[in-house]
Amino acid sequence: MKKKVLIVDDSLYMRSLILKSFQAAEEEYEVVGQAANGEQAIDLAMLLEPDLITLDNILPDMIGSDILEVFQAEELNAKVIMISAVGQESVIQDCLKLGASAYLVKPFTPEELLEIANKCLNDQTTE
Repeated sequence: MKKKVLIVDDSLYMRSLILKSFQAAEEEYEVVGQAANGEQAIDLAMLLEPDLITLDNILPDMIGSDILEVFQAEELNAKVIMISAVGQESVIQDCLKLGASAYLVKPFTPEELLEIANKCLNDQTTE
C-alpha cells in the first residue's frame, strides 16, 4: 500500500521539487495534497490523514513549530519531515522536540529526501 504524502511549502518551486522526488518513487508514495501556508497545511492534514508530511519551517502565516504544536494537540499520526533553509541547531532541536521525525536542510537531493522519508516511515520506535 502506498504511503500518502502531504507537501507543505510556500514556494511553488520547492513543492514541485518535492513532488518530483516522490513521483520518482511512485510505487511507494502518493502525494495526496499540497499546501502553501500553515492554515491550509493544518486543514489538509486533518482531512487527508497523510502518513508523511513535508513541512517548510517558515510559511507566510505560521512557523513550523506552531504547526507541529497543532498536530500534537490534534494527535495527528503522520510523520513530519521539516524542510528548511534554516539550519540552526537550536531550531532543529526545537522542531524535533515538538514531534518532527526529521529535519532536512535546503538544498537537498531527491535521494536524500526519499532516504529520510523511508527511514521515518519504517522506524517504529519513538524516542
